[in-house]
Amino acid sequence: MPPTATQASIHPTAIIDDRAVIDPSACVGPYAVIEGEVTLGPNVTVGSHAVLTGPLTVGEGTAIHPFARIGGPPQDYKFTADSITAGVTIGCRTIVREYASIHAATSESQPTTVGDKCFLMASSHLGHDCQVGNSVILVNYVGLSGHTEVGDNVTISGHCGTHQFVRIGRLAFFSGGTHVGMDVPPFCVVNERQRLGGINHVGMRRNGVSREDITKVRSVFREVFWRQVPSAERREILAERAVGCEPIAEMAEFVAATKRGIVPGLGRPPRGAGNRDRADHESAQATDAESNHG
Repeated sequence: MPPTATQASIHPTAIIDDRAVIDPSACVGPYAVIEGEVTLGPNVTVGSHAVLTGPLTVGEGTAIHPFARIGGPPQDYKFTADSITAGVTIGCRTIVREYASIHAATSESQPTTVGDKCFLMASSHLGHDCQVGNSVILVNYVGLSGHTEVGDNVTISGHCGTHQFVRIGRLAFFSGGTHVGMDVPPFCVVNERQRLGGINHVGMRRNGVSREDITKVRSVFREVFWRQVPSAERREILAERAVGCEPIAEMAEFVAATKRGIVPGLGRPPRGAGNRDRADHESAQATDAESNHG
């Protein structure tokens, strides 16, 4: 028989649904509300006044802080009181801080998902059907719109946002206050609204990418992302450069699968710029990016 809520460490003021399955080592704080089919794994902690709604599965060692809201109904007009949801799944050792919210999926088969070892800081938001990988950091007030996909080891700084259905590749990095409505390839830095400014060479190095591969990724970034390149030409160049370089092969696969298009680079000149203005713009932007991102 699986462990039940009555066997765990639960504050007497907490409200626990009879359908909840809570590991004996879990802890639920004062005035927390757990409703529906919620499963809390070993050593999960739920802070005071947090509200959890099933279907919801929370993995081992995850910490949910006070006033977090997980599993609430999606903000989608098509979703009604009679709609069926796959809910939310959260991996192991993830931290969900105060007032963070994760909405249930509109899908009946695929839950809104957060991976292992993620850090969702205070007041961050995951919309319905988001798919977030492992070791992702969402800083305060990040807002991911519905169906956003985020790869492993991505860092999104404070007050950033995404459009629905945007994809963000592994080890991408967002500077604070930036927003995107198109896909962000792996290893790239978003340092202005809807603009790529360079590669996340620090994150790549910390995650074991070789110096040789980082140099190759930096080179191909300047060739196909920094400047404006036709989509077919970009895919062709990436496919050529991918031979013998796994990070570029990952970028090539990501770009080939895009449906929303790729966020343009800072080297793309302003509209109406002449040839001399174009060259001056690219030179100035390249200098700025090199000083900012190495």
